[in-house]
Amino acid sequence: MTTFHIPDAGESKGCHPLTLTRSLGEFPLANVSLRRHQQAALIAVGLTEATGGIADLSVHPAAWFAQAELATFIADSSYGKMTTNDDIVLISRPTGARELRVTQSFAIAYSWDLLRANVEAMTSRKHYVQESGAHSSLYLDGRLQIGKGSKILPGVVIEGDVIIGDNCKVGPNCYIRGSTSIGDKCHVGQAVEIKNSILLPGTNVGHLSYLGDTILGEKVNFGAGTITSNLRHDGGAHRSPVEGRMVDTGRRKLGAIVGDGVHTGIHTSIYPGRKLWPKTSTLPGAIVDKDILA
Repeated sequence: MTTFHIPDAGESKGCHPLTLTRSLGEFPLANVSLRRHQQAALIAVGLTEATGGIADLSVHPAAWFAQAELATFIADSSYGKMTTNDDIVLISRPTGARELRVTQSFAIAYSWDLLRANVEAMTSRKHYVQESGAHSSLYLDGRLQIGKGSKILPGVVIEGDVIIGDNCKVGPNCYIRGSTSIGDKCHVGQAVEIKNSILLPGTNVGHLSYLGDTILGEKVNFGAGTITSNLRHDGGAHRSPVEGRMVDTGRRKLGAIVGDGVHTGIHTSIYPGRKLWPKTSTLPGAIVDKDILA
């Protein structure tokens, strides 16, 4: 497979806890790294080593490409750059004077942008493969991928596009919906509900917990009854603190952003849009109304 060198997005470090322990290019979307998605998008529009011109392309390291918009840019050499409405240049070439303004492609500037990219990655994915079996009681209304060695226990309900990695254990009696990706060696326990979320490898979600529009890093342990809130009472867009200022996320639903190695005590409740930095923890019954910094 042809590869393209795409630099790391160093400027994104510090904005949220998920890129403190990995580069943004390594972050998995639909269990595939962002960099691999970028490479695949370029190949899909006909770019290979044989076609030439690859070295002249400059790709923003945090770019997420909508295939049709990228194809339009590549096909017309009069375009010099593809730019978002926020004036972020996603890809450029030294030739071409015109600017292609795009609305579907975007740059992953904040952690909640990863949720948007994950939905796009899972929606555009053509093949969902089940390499392990599931209990006969599984209710499935959507597309499901199950990795090798994973177990789906009785009473699990899945709606939407769901990817479960290798050597996972899910159930019994779980409800998983939306565009949800679960990494390798994860455990989702009894009566857990997960909606439109990302779980990185080695993470455990204790029984009777709820995750909505949430990202959990690697080796996170959610104690039993940990609940994330993802909706404001007034239905407005969530705001989240980033480097001392409140940022409008533009999202009506947003749960928690949780770094690697975080442990929560039982019955922890987390306000919408709150972030927990790597290796932090909460006590039983804690209410997380502010970011928890390392």
